[in-house]
Amino acid sequence: MKTNRLHFVLPACFLTCSSLLLPGAQGGRPSLSPEESQWARDTLSQMTLDEKIGQMIVPTLSAAFTNVESDIFKQIERNIARLHVGGYHSFAGDPAALGVLVNRMQKIAKIPLLMTADLEGGPGYQFANATRIPRAMALGATGSEDLVYQAGKITAVEGRAMGISVNFYPVVDVNNNPRNPIISIRSFGEDPAQVARMARAYIRGVQQNGQIATAKHFPGHGDTSSDSHLELAVIDVSEDRLNRIELPPFQASIDEGVGAVMTAHIYLPQLETERGLPATLSSAILTRLLRGKLGFNGLIFTDAMTMQGVAAHYTPEEATLRAVKAGADIVLMPVDDLRSFEALRAAVAAGDIPVARIEASARRILEAKAKLGLHKNRFVDLTTLDVTVGSAEHKSLAQTIMEKAVTLVRDDKKILPLRLDPERRVLNLTILDAGGGWREGPPGQAFRQELARRHAHVTSVQIDERTPKDAIDILKKLADASDVIIANGFIRVAAYKGSIDLNHEQLELLRYLSGLDKPFIFTLFGSPYLLSFVPELPTYILAYEYYPEAERAVLRAILGDMAFAGRLPVSLPGNYPIGHGLTAGP
Repeated sequence: MKTNRLHFVLPACFLTCSSLLLPGAQGGRPSLSPEESQWARDTLSQMTLDEKIGQMIVPTLSAAFTNVESDIFKQIERNIARLHVGGYHSFAGDPAALGVLVNRMQKIAKIPLLMTADLEGGPGYQFANATRIPRAMALGATGSEDLVYQAGKITAVEGRAMGISVNFYPVVDVNNNPRNPIISIRSFGEDPAQVARMARAYIRGVQQNGQIATAKHFPGHGDTSSDSHLELAVIDVSEDRLNRIELPPFQASIDEGVGAVMTAHIYLPQLETERGLPATLSSAILTRLLRGKLGFNGLIFTDAMTMQGVAAHYTPEEATLRAVKAGADIVLMPVDDLRSFEALRAAVAAGDIPVARIEASARRILEAKAKLGLHKNRFVDLTTLDVTVGSAEHKSLAQTIMEKAVTLVRDDKKILPLRLDPERRVLNLTILDAGGGWREGPPGQAFRQELARRHAHVTSVQIDERTPKDAIDILKKLADASDVIIANGFIRVAAYKGSIDLNHEQLELLRYLSGLDKPFIFTLFGSPYLLSFVPELPTYILAYEYYPEAERAVLRAILGDMAFAGRLPVSLPGNYPIGHGLTAGP
């Protein structure tokens, strides 16, 4: 089967643990057995002040193979032995390498370490060959609490098998700002009630299977148009508005017994009187609102302190002290671990922070570790890791979830499912908002390969933000000569990116293709809002995601192998309401 391709590219443990039955716990505080409570009390009573302070600091590492004599591991060892850090946050890497590293670290630690990770797209989003699960907006599009529960369950089972005890998910921000460049598809949707319902299902799936879930980013990052990784975001709304929109999913998560909440590096001028003070450093928000009004008694994590929303405005010492005074239990990813540790120790010595404040956080951290069963077994079972992580059962269920999310928003010319005669010439166009930064392989590749396998006459073209106008003019001529056009747009939502747009030339190309008198199918992978900028698109499909299985699921739906089943979890302003979705299929 031959594929003609024009590609425009410019240089340019499972750990033995008790189940976390946090639903029913008070405000996220774990319901401990007498034995677990006793361990936490006894351990706290025997700890030095330095050890209590260290519990509140969680640095970061990469889950790569790490020799014990390497400088990287020696730094980890120093942090555990000298700073007594309470845990480590793990970024992308290999599940087995992480398991080996966790075991080595746990051997060094006097008190079991709390290992954390951002498992937003399932373990497979961070760790090679683990199960990749669609993120929250795709989960919301399924409309199924059961599937969302299963997503949480898979994440917890595989995460614990690698040694990860805290999952920094779900995002319970209400994505009611289409221009939000950092939340978007990470949110379950636009309706606070639906976000709350889906969040509760996910939390149950995680916490009933041995992991702590984390509701983030408090008090709500959904209505921003800037990325707090790059700058301090501002939400200038009243507390009444927060009570109606942003806070209900957090309250629902707390009522469900969520074990942790993560703060947002956002400034809310109508709640915080100090100009420019982020929520992460605000006692009005963390203590008065989260602890007091919402009744949360679990762990409060700061968002990463290396993000510019905090780091650009405060020294490492000042940021750490203000976060702890505001009510945070754990300072995540300090800019400088040693400086943060020493700042806390000096503040206690000077009477600026009471010892009781440190002990309150240390106690919550120890109780969480006890409920996770880490006081009994802190180690990863390396003999079962390769059976549990990325199992065929998990990946099959993840595929089903992705298929249920694919949403047919518009099919004005009634061309779906697409029936391709063998001789029809198909132009397969991949449009990238950015040529680089795609962490899960070349976008569009899985779609192209599968389409080429199923149809002989395919010309594949890829363009990105740097493609020159003369190349796009050539592409228009290819479109004129084709019988069918299938275009896939990719708009990535990612930290430090700062935008969710196609450029002017790309939008004009889509308008041109929309005006041709031939079948034209457009699928958007990622941010779902492009229809507002090209309302004339005759066919509009949403995947909400951009990884290979999302591409394959869309192609199966286009060719009629499965029905479109997803429903919009957000509105498309001026076009379609929440809950809309067509059902063309076999």
